[in-house]
Formats: sequence, C-alpha cells, structure tokens
Amino acid sequence: MKRKICAIISIIMIISLFLIYNIFFRNDNIYALSKYGSRGEEVKTIQTKLKRWYYYFGNIDGIYGSQTMEAVKYFQRKNGLAVDGIAGKNTLAAMGIYNSSNSNSGSSSSTSNDLNLLARIIYGEARGEPYTGQVAVGAVVMNRVKNSSFPNTIAGVIYQSGAFDAVKDGQFNLTPNDTARKAAQDAYNGWDPSYGAIYYFNPATATNKWIWSRPMTVTIGRHRFCK
Repeated sequence: MKRKICAIISIIMIISLFLIYNIFFRNDNIYALSKYGSRGEEVKTIQTKLKRWYYYFGNIDGIYGSQTMEAVKYFQRKNGLAVDGIAGKNTLAAMGIYNSSNSNSGSSSSTSNDLNLLARIIYGEARGEPYTGQVAVGAVVMNRVKNSSFPNTIAGVIYQSGAFDAVKDGQFNLTPNDTARKAAQDAYNGWDPSYGAIYYFNPATATNKWIWSRPMTVTIGRHRFCK
C-alpha cells in the first residue's frame, strides 16, 4: 500500500514539474514571465516601448515593478485588451514584441499590407512633420478603425471617399521612407500622441468651417488633432 502511495505521489510530482517547465521555461511561452516581479531584457523592451509612447515615465531598469505594471494596464485599457497588468501574449503582440510562431502566413501578409497602407498615408499626409506628428496621423487611422462611425479596417478607413487629401491627389501612391514606416509601426502598435483624435487639419489651409468646431486634443507641427 505504501509503495502504491509513493508511486502515485511520484507521478503527481513529475506531472507537476512538467507543467511548471512548460508554463514558465519553454521559449515559446517565455512571455508568461512578464509580470510584477519579473526582471530581464524583455521587461526593458516593454519599458522602452511604453516610455516612447508616453504610457510609462519610470526608469528603464528591467524590473517589472508597480510603475511598469500600471503602465501596462494603461496600455491595455487604451487598446481593448484584458486589463490585468500582465504582459502576456496578446499584450506583447500589441506592443510588437511577441509574434506567435503559430501565426499563419495569411495573417502575416495582412499585417504587412496594413503597415504598408499606414506608412503610405503617413508619408502622403505628414512627411516633413515632426516624428510624433507622423505617428499621430497613423493613430488617427487606427482610432477610426475602432470607431463605429468609420470603416473597421485600415484599408476601409484610408480609401473612404474624401477622407484623405493624399489619396485624392495621388501623394498616397508615393513610396514611403523609413521614418514613415517606423511611424506606421508605432501607431499600429498602440502609440497615440493624438490622444484619441479621429480628425486632424492644417489651420493655415483649412477651408471647411465644420472641422474648426471639433474639440481639439493637441497640436503637433502644422496639424491640429481633434475628436
């Protein structure tokens, strides 16, 4: 009887150790460690991105403390993710840090196409603007995708009739530079220096009276962003 009990206990311990190993130590699940108390390069990457996007204002020290956790929660709230303060797979994917090896080529191709469209509209509409202003233009596109008053895809928003002058006058067809591509990636990953804006315009050239009535969120370079 004692031998049977010992054998059962041994089996349970082996299974437990196996599960712990798979959850916490396998490379394809390493993202599970990105939570309060974690340390390392991945945490530094999280802090760097969140600081660049104005979610995090602490030191980039690789320590997942309360400041980092609150910044992650803020990012999660802004991007429609589960707000738990843990940088799991979905949160890291939204930050552009984690890419699932199980993603099919179709989804990768779709993401690449979205980023290309976003870079082209940024370059066509905002080249020459400060980098933050270029990201803000991309963020407006992303905010429209989430807004029920607009199409729910990046392509739908960009190609919506009359939405962007760059599409109308052909500047959208220019080849974007590396800065525009980087700005597109930042906007796609969740950085929103427009503070939730769904419109923007140049006060020096705007002729539409209606756009002046929209509540302003911020002015960056020559563009005024509004809701």
